[in-house]
Amino acid sequence: MLRIKLVKSPIGNTKTNRRTVAALGLRKMHHTVYLPDNAAVRGMVHHVKHMLEVAVVDDSEAPKKTATVKKKTAPKPAVAPRPAVAPKAVTAKPSDVSDKSDKSDTDGETKAPKPETPKAAKPKAVAAPKPKAASASKTTKKAKE
Repeated sequence: MLRIKLVKSPIGNTKTNRRTVAALGLRKMHHTVYLPDNAAVRGMVHHVKHMLEVAVVDDSEAPKKTATVKKKTAPKPAVAPRPAVAPKAVTAKPSDVSDKSDKSDTDGETKAPKPETPKAAKPKAVAAPKPKAASASKTTKKAKE
């Protein structure tokens, strides 16, 4: 088991070093974690060894994990679920049907009308740019001549 303590801030280090520190479970300065002694953990420790203090400890020295206790919260008020409503079947009325050969099946049932497709928006007209006014210096030269 390894005891790993963050002794130098990851601020100012590369993004990969900061992510490695976070992957080790270290959140802030002087935070200590106990991780298993395996090749994966040792490789991560090796990359950020300039920020860590590492010691090999026995399993008995590592703190035991305790079960977390849920906070008691007020029970939520019971809300009656909404009844499931089946969607209504859409059928064409005889007055809406102009050509029965297209709308009816062989069984005599009517089909639902096809949904209308949205029309394409018309492009807006672009105003032509205004011509630039002649500069004052050109008009004064013409007036002098």
